Amino acid sequence: MGVGFEWGAGCNVPVARYSNTMISEMHVLAQYLPGGGYGHGFLGVSPIYWLIFITSMLASLGVSAMMKHRFRQYSEIPMPLTGAQVAELMLRQNGITDVQVVSVPGDLTDHYDPTTKTVNLSEGVFASNSVASAAVAAHECGHAVQHQQAYAWLGFRTKMVPAVNLASNMLNMLMIAGFLGLRFFHSPIMLWLWVAFFTVTTLFAFVTLPVEFDASRRALAWIDRSGLGARMEHENARKALFWAAMTYVVAALGSLAQLLYYVSLLLGGQRRD
Repeated sequence: MGVGFEWGAGCNVPVARYSNTMISEMHVLAQYLPGGGYGHGFLGVSPIYWLIFITSMLASLGVSAMMKHRFRQYSEIPMPLTGAQVAELMLRQNGITDVQVVSVPGDLTDHYDPTTKTVNLSEGVFASNSVASAAVAAHECGHAVQHQQAYAWLGFRTKMVPAVNLASNMLNMLMIAGFLGLRFFHSPIMLWLWVAFFTVTTLFAFVTLPVEFDASRRALAWIDRSGLGARMEHENARKALFWAAMTYVVAALGSLAQLLYYVSLLLGGQRRD
């Protein structure tokens, strides 16, 4: 699992899949509560959860739409260098010689992988010579610079990956168990486990924030030092990177809101006992 600045990752989710996931969680978790159920509400779902869902969805869609708008806008502003050339130049000027710049299939799939030491640029960014491509490429190289300088938050995030993968798999298993109606899993202990695993994924979302914002800061600083800033205009690059980073902020806040709601349900169930 690499460190990525995948435009909209964690936030740019189709509305249907997003809503189905959150509502499914609601119905499954209801089975783990003493007495079952969260009370009354539309489709059997708590009004508070509906508020969290609608607010998160609208924020997600709004930020994602703005990010895509900026990306399209700045994709039309030409640059003398392609995304790949910008990445290679930034790596070279930072004294990084053991990181490769490669093209990966897909759209907006850009990321830096510290395990293979590769800056992976989507096909469009790799070959395109635009302000948007230059900003994305510089951001991904910002992660490479973090890796080279042993940036603490990046190291912490990388160490969390195995725990996050385990927590995500366990959450999926608990959801499957709930859908299958396995009575063995219908207990408050399972809700405690759900909250524990969800806490890990939420913490990971927040640890990601300083990593992403710092990579953008490094990218913008290098763009100004390199002289590219005069050609692409610092403000254009800043706006492109800002809205992409905001997708991570929305995802983290949405995850925190859900976690707090699950905790309140758990504590409420204990009081009823």
